[in-house]
Amino acid sequence: MQRRPFLAALLAAPFLAPTRPARAIQGFVFDSIDGGQYDMADWRGRPVLVVNTASLCGFTPQYDALQQLHDTYADRGLVVLAVPSNDFAQELGSDAEVAEFCEVNFNLTMPMTTITHVRGASAHPFYAWLRDEVRFRPSWNFNKVLLDGEGRVVQTYNSMTDPMSRQIRREIEPLLPR
Repeated sequence: MQRRPFLAALLAAPFLAPTRPARAIQGFVFDSIDGGQYDMADWRGRPVLVVNTASLCGFTPQYDALQQLHDTYADRGLVVLAVPSNDFAQELGSDAEVAEFCEVNFNLTMPMTTITHVRGASAHPFYAWLRDEVRFRPSWNFNKVLLDGEGRVVQTYNSMTDPMSRQIRREIEPLLPR
């Protein structure tokens, strides 16, 4: 039996379950590296770029671009959230060390969480939601997830995607509050 090209392509494509209405902004709380918490519900109406980071990774220089993205768009509503993780064995040993490293080397002012699991059974509930509902899990440090103001996943990006790339900025700009 000869299949039509469209049908063959459809059958060969990976199965993607339809996503339920996103709830990322509703109910996910991260501990802040500076004390306190970040409740994503507080960011309703604002786009959020969530990035799993690590201090000892070859992609760590992306902190400069993440800070630049924050500086460029924070006044217009963008939240850039850095989520340090040791899931790939490239993070410093304590939250205090991470905070000092980022302050001394990158002068970061964007929100940053405590060291957080982003993969596996211990994954933070936000990352478990990404895995279960959106079929996305970080494959390495500096993977990025862009959420719209209602918490729906707009796009995911791998480690190689520069935070200040035209692609990311082009996808952020229409999401900014008017």
